[in-house]
Amino acid sequence: MDWQAWHTEYDDPESGLSRRLEAVQAQVRAALDRAPAGPVPAVSLCAGQGRDLIDVLEDHPRRGDVQARLVELDPELSAFARERASGLDQVEVVTGDASSTDQYVGLVPAELVLLCGIFGNITSADIQRTIAASPQFCRTGATVIWTRHRGEPDLVPTICDWFEARGFEQVWVSDPQAGFGVGAHRFTGVPEPLVTGQSLFSFVPGGT
Repeated sequence: MDWQAWHTEYDDPESGLSRRLEAVQAQVRAALDRAPAGPVPAVSLCAGQGRDLIDVLEDHPRRGDVQARLVELDPELSAFARERASGLDQVEVVTGDASSTDQYVGLVPAELVLLCGIFGNITSADIQRTIAASPQFCRTGATVIWTRHRGEPDLVPTICDWFEARGFEQVWVSDPQAGFGVGAHRFTGVPEPLVTGQSLFSFVPGGT
């Protein structure tokens, strides 16, 4: 996959990717709006250019409370995110393997966890493994925002079930006719200790 070319769709406001971004950002804003007073730790796995979170923080009233770590393997994409986050000193962009739990030491359990651009590129077993590990990333009340295409097989309903089984309640899921899948789930359980040294997923050539 040419991820640089993939991201050029963001420049077309009518593209499906741009519309999906708008949905994700709306859920990020809502999650920050309902976050409790005090510090708001956030992590973004496979953050790409960082638009999901960085663009929201530019004008959100809670921007000063957010301490974020964005992890992206592609050095050009992470460099773009780092430049985009200029002026947001509380946003750290890491060039590294986002599937490794070691990347999140010191910032989890978080209030906001972004799993965008992942579930359409890994196996269903890895999706389930990542969801099963999500209580290690979340403090009670945290929001997880995720994406997945609605093509066959449409795993969005199953993904919702997997989150529910791990102590998450559904906040919002995009309409099936939207042409993309975006979901937000709130963690109602008890955080689990982060198990370091884990690799949660591997991207599959051509996606799933």
